[in-house]
Amino acid sequence: MNADVKAYNDAQGKEDRTICNLLAKTILAALPDAENKVWHAHPVWFLEGNPIVGYSKLKDAVRLLFWSGQSFDEPGLVKEGTFKAAEKRYTAANQVDTTELTRWLKKSAEIQWDYKNLIKRKGKLERLK
Repeated sequence: MNADVKAYNDAQGKEDRTICNLLAKTILAALPDAENKVWHAHPVWFLEGNPIVGYSKLKDAVRLLFWSGQSFDEPGLVKEGTFKAAEKRYTAANQVDTTELTRWLKKSAEIQWDYKNLIKRKGKLERLK
């Protein structure tokens, strides 16, 4: 795990730290070739420079975000924002279904929208995979 991601996780309260560590462990296992770093103050994993998945501490939960998640056709994910992102929020580690999460992570590698070039394309998203 990237040292900055570890430091982010370690800075969380006990339950949130447990959630973050579980998410990171599962993401690292499912996406071994993904680069991971703290980006815009939150842990994010990238494939070929394109953001795929990340998480952040909110006031009342840890939010797991998939940049292309609306295209996964998964009922457990909720639409987030104006592009293709979808999220899941956790308040306890026992809410993290690692089988479900691993399925979503597999889809995150297979289904991608090009966020890397969003600014270059003036806000227009194109499907990569």
